[in-house]
Amino acid sequence: MARGEGADSLGYHYRVIGIWGILVRSILLSAIAIVVAGLLLNLSERKRAAVGRREMQVFLVGYILISICEIFSIGEFPLAENVRVAFSALHIGFITATLWILMVNAVVGYQLIDDGTVLSLGALIVSALILFIGTGYIALDTGLQFTGYWDSSYAPPNRNIALYVLYQLLPLICVVVFYVLEAILVLKVLGETRPMLYLTGAAALFALGQVFTYVVSPHICNGTAGKIDGSLFETLFNLLAVVTVWAFWSSITEDDWPMPVNNVASYP
Repeated sequence: MARGEGADSLGYHYRVIGIWGILVRSILLSAIAIVVAGLLLNLSERKRAAVGRREMQVFLVGYILISICEIFSIGEFPLAENVRVAFSALHIGFITATLWILMVNAVVGYQLIDDGTVLSLGALIVSALILFIGTGYIALDTGLQFTGYWDSSYAPPNRNIALYVLYQLLPLICVVVFYVLEAILVLKVLGETRPMLYLTGAAALFALGQVFTYVVSPHICNGTAGKIDGSLFETLFNLLAVVTVWAFWSSITEDDWPMPVNNVASYP
């Protein structure tokens, strides 16, 4: 074997190892996220008197679906390109729907309607499904181009306004509204400050995940020769953010919090 051929073969060997390293780390982290969310689902089930228990469980189910899609969309899992596009579209749709569910969870805390009822859960799930179907369809049509309606996004300046609003802007608004509503609930209604540590911690972790995705990722990818990118860290920080959100919710649904006596909730 010639010297150049040996170097090329060795380089290919290391590239394959790098790709499989990303694959294993990404799948493992997503699998851990699924297991942790499952444990939180079980812990939520035990908090039978907690306000918004069912709504929090719906949020956790949404996060599990996001993590499953991440395995096949950003986890470097070997798939046909059109299948990967389909999983990416599902991933985008679940992100939008799940962050909408998170925001509605904040509204549930005000007990405008009884939590855990058919009306509360029905409105939550139906509205989330509408967002999921709408966002997922636009992402799928954009990726697979089966109608050609969104083909203009492939031409400079590569803009897809509908997808930008539903996938980037709306989830950000949902996160901000969730934080503001929960902060008001904790500080004004409950008159406590300790839960704000969890709430602010969750917001910081979520923000870190976005920074790694949109700012740090290119530097990490170039510095590690493609072995690691920002999506791995985003998955980690998002997992920590979800756990912290659950800890926040658990801390404000303790039995010793003072609540208005005229709020009567249903706990199925």
